[in-house]
Amino acid sequence: SESRFTEPTLDDLRAALVRVDATDYGAHSPRFISRFTDMTRQAVTYRAGRVLLAGDAAHVHAPLGGQGLNLGVQDSVNLGWKLARVVLGTSPDALLDTYHAERHPVAARVMHNTMAQRALGATDDRTSALRSVMSDLLAFDEPRTHMAAMISGLDIHYATGRTADDDHPMIGRRVPDLDLVTSDGPSRIYEHLHRAEPLLLDLDPGSDLDTSRWRERVRHIDATCTGTWELPVLGEVPAPSALLIRPDGHVAWAGSRTDTGLHVALRTWFDA
Repeated sequence: SESRFTEPTLDDLRAALVRVDATDYGAHSPRFISRFTDMTRQAVTYRAGRVLLAGDAAHVHAPLGGQGLNLGVQDSVNLGWKLARVVLGTSPDALLDTYHAERHPVAARVMHNTMAQRALGATDDRTSALRSVMSDLLAFDEPRTHMAAMISGLDIHYATGRTADDDHPMIGRRVPDLDLVTSDGPSRIYEHLHRAEPLLLDLDPGSDLDTSRWRERVRHIDATCTGTWELPVLGEVPAPSALLIRPDGHVAWAGSRTDTGLHVALRTWFDA
């Protein structure tokens, strides 16, 4: 008989499909069957000295929305570039503390929304009424856009390292992949991130950004961009004249033709 504590079989899967959809869809020849539950747990800290946790070692939750894949990949990318810089001696050990500071709240939010989704799956009358109300709300663009961006992980906004001068809405958010024109010809922003190096993208030919101190650690590219700067949930935002982009694609600084706040961001993320 089916038990949540035993390895599932094809017969278990077929029975579950029949129970839910009144057909087993002819399921056959499975390569892998696994049993999931709604257990929700998170590590208290993602770092203890030289021990760092990521992915399922750091958090587990109901698989609703397939958010665990996003979480694990994003954990790894966030930690990977920081760990590489510390190992190579181009950043201080304290940089690794920002991994927990940035990623722990993201996983906590995923656990929160998967628990909510799981609760909406109950079959009593009150939950059915709540589910109906939620469906009505999601018929409107704003709540639907908000939920889609949250579940896809595209609305992540890192606050670590921000200062009072950081007022551009792109700071801490994932940079959009827009068309550029550089001295080497047309390209896209993400093409310049393939090397997993910090990138200062200067989009104003009249700017005078002094980054000479970080020349060996941060790539500096002059380019033009005529596209619309649009972010999930926020929509269109003012076009920056320069961007400091971290190796994970998140914006460390964005501003005008002056370097107000730029040196603070460079020291925060890329000083040795």
